[in-house]
Amino acid sequence: MRPAPSPREPSAPTPLTWLYVPGDRPEVVAKALHCGADVVVVDLEDAVAPDRKDRALRATAELLSDPAPGTAPVHVRVNALDGPLAETEIRTLAALPGLAGLRLPKVQGPADIHRAAGWATTAAQPAAGPALTGRLATGRRARSPAAAVAPLTTGTAHPAHPARAARTARTARTAAPGSATATLTPAAPAPAALPATPALYALLESALGIEHAFAIATAHPALRGIALGEADLATELGVRDEAGLAWPRSRTVVAARAAGLAPPPQSVYPDVADLDGLARSCARGRALGFLGRAAIHPRQLPVIEAAHLPSPEEVEAAAEIVRAAGAEGGAQALPDGRFVDAAVVAGARRVLSLAERRN
Repeated sequence: MRPAPSPREPSAPTPLTWLYVPGDRPEVVAKALHCGADVVVVDLEDAVAPDRKDRALRATAELLSDPAPGTAPVHVRVNALDGPLAETEIRTLAALPGLAGLRLPKVQGPADIHRAAGWATTAAQPAAGPALTGRLATGRRARSPAAAVAPLTTGTAHPAHPARAARTARTARTAAPGSATATLTPAAPAPAALPATPALYALLESALGIEHAFAIATAHPALRGIALGEADLATELGVRDEAGLAWPRSRTVVAARAAGLAPPPQSVYPDVADLDGLARSCARGRALGFLGRAAIHPRQLPVIEAAHLPSPEEVEAAAEIVRAAGAEGGAQALPDGRFVDAAVVAGARRVLSLAERRN
């Protein structure tokens, strides 16, 4: 069995704002790259009409041929993995130096992640889809660490986390059975190194995807995050209001954290004119454990960021906890009666780390 491709480890704070822009409008993408979003997501799926899909892919490949296409990292949401377009899109884009991540829509289970990763790691091989001409045919592999949310490493993702460590162990057992006979078998020649898999992000947009959330979140070392696609999910479930999405939302947060991934961002808020409603929705999402949010218009970005950053009162409370923990070890009670243990201190440190983003 060939070794698993190397994943990318996060080298920057977890993004708070993910701005979607249509891939068939290069002029809009160019503006988005400098509007203050933490990540720009070039959309090849819902935002692009069927007769403009080819144009969108060509324009996106041209953009990502630059190792640093803008001030924000660039992710791409490809089309559905079970459709006719995703394989070509992934093979075309995966090796380009300006790509920071691939967002995979409508993921139903771990097999979808493995299929996408397989397409990505064979991106530069001659058999990888239809022949391309011009700059796309070069299949450049060089990647700029500054252009990516998470650079390449030679290890497995989150090696210390129990869920991912168990997955790594299972992979090792499959690749080399631990028997006496196996240890006496002459070693095979070392396989050629595979191309690094770009960071993958799974979008859960169906009931089956929600049921498989943890299996998806631990499916592959290159899987860097999961998130909800609430519009399709609500339609499938027949949900009439947000109360019907409470369990899928919590399930997604729990699965991500259990897998050692960052807290997931919230799904888009579709009314770009209702900024007050967006702020209230962000506050509810943050209370559920989400961190950050996808956006579809630049005016939503400051509202999302403000809602997901800790308030001055939260920062002061966290600082008090950290100061108390530094003065005296072990569990203790603060003057106001709050009980402080190691988990509370860890949470306070996360608040202070997040607050640094205001500076």
